[in-house]
Amino acid sequence: MDPTPPPTDAAAIRRRNLGLVLRHLADHGPCPRTEVAAATGLAHGSVTALVADLTDRGLLREDDVLRSGTRGRPGRPLRLEPCRAAVAAIQITSEHLRVAVSDLGGGVVHREVVPHDLAPGTPEAMADAVAAVVARIETSLPGFAAAETDSDPHPAPVLARVVIAMAGPVRDDAAQTVVVAPDFGWMEPVRLRALVTARLPAPAVAIDVVNDANAAALAEFHALQHDSRGLVLIEAGTGIGGGVVLDGRIHTGSHGIAGEPGHIPVAMDGPACVCGARGCLVCFAGPEAVFEAAGLGELLRHKGSQAAQAELLALLSRADTRAVAALDNAARALSTAILSITALLDADEVVLGGLLSDWFRWLIPAIESRLAGRRALAPALALRVTPPALGENGILTGALGFARRAVLSDPAVVPPLPAAAPAGA
Repeated sequence: MDPTPPPTDAAAIRRRNLGLVLRHLADHGPCPRTEVAAATGLAHGSVTALVADLTDRGLLREDDVLRSGTRGRPGRPLRLEPCRAAVAAIQITSEHLRVAVSDLGGGVVHREVVPHDLAPGTPEAMADAVAAVVARIETSLPGFAAAETDSDPHPAPVLARVVIAMAGPVRDDAAQTVVVAPDFGWMEPVRLRALVTARLPAPAVAIDVVNDANAAALAEFHALQHDSRGLVLIEAGTGIGGGVVLDGRIHTGSHGIAGEPGHIPVAMDGPACVCGARGCLVCFAGPEAVFEAAGLGELLRHKGSQAAQAELLALLSRADTRAVAALDNAARALSTAILSITALLDADEVVLGGLLSDWFRWLIPAIESRLAGRRALAPALALRVTPPALGENGILTGALGFARRAVLSDPAVVPPLPAAAPAGA
């Protein structure tokens, strides 16, 4: 994703500076104004004015005087008020909306799973379902906050941003258009953000749409316990998606489709794919393909993916010949994709997420065998293939992190607190 251009007008500069102050306090607070000024490069007088603005919005609190033991006037530490604003993430899957709400400190205050039975190719109906969830979150916010905080009074929370994560490339433009989502039957571009916003009362909360695997990839990158400059996520859910993180940044390409490994051809004469090509990775390692190869196609069609997945794991645990062969075929296809991706991008970490993480113990022997030749030729590359550190929560964790950073960078989206009523009124 391209960096945001520098602001050019006074209002934009002030919004940016508000974000500089709030992000520093979120990352390094509590600390006095002098430290904020030194860290951000802003003049002390500017910091004082910005702190007053953020305090009026209920986003900061000034503590009692801190006795530092050094000469000079003692500082009064400033700290983030995390409960003033909340952010929400909504992950769209073929069968559910997975929802999480967190405060600005990153503390998750609510989770839920909302089933849906929407027909493929109905983005308007999906927008209806997502808007209904957003409206319910806004109504329920005071209850979420009360359940997770202590008895001290806090400003009334507001929902400051919602991030929708779904399978399908999302163009990094003003409309954040879902370019195509074959697994949902969306074969034409969909302006999902506009559809959801139109269904919310004005003024509507800020909505962002991101690719679900990009969100998970960034969350996994930040969760790594060792140095890595490049990570590729390959994730099986509704189909096969993925994300590419290089030097700490998601790369989406010119049209939002970079890091979509599901439609990398891995067999020149393979089966026809819905994308128009042949032999794509999803045709061999996608959930539908694996369930069909394992003899579970009817179960998938009649009872859904969860039932098919439970039965597949049971068959694998009994070393069922057909199920094991299905996973071996998927592993060989994944190996071909991994060799191609890492040769092009020089990534040193490949994470297999979603259903692939559940199948990891059956996939990894064949994958390691196919990678052995490349490793022997160039042992210094040290390519690692691992299951995810965050499990099934990676997408929501990444989407919440995106939303939280967006609010901390532009805290002007949080309205000022209502003026206190005069005494005796």
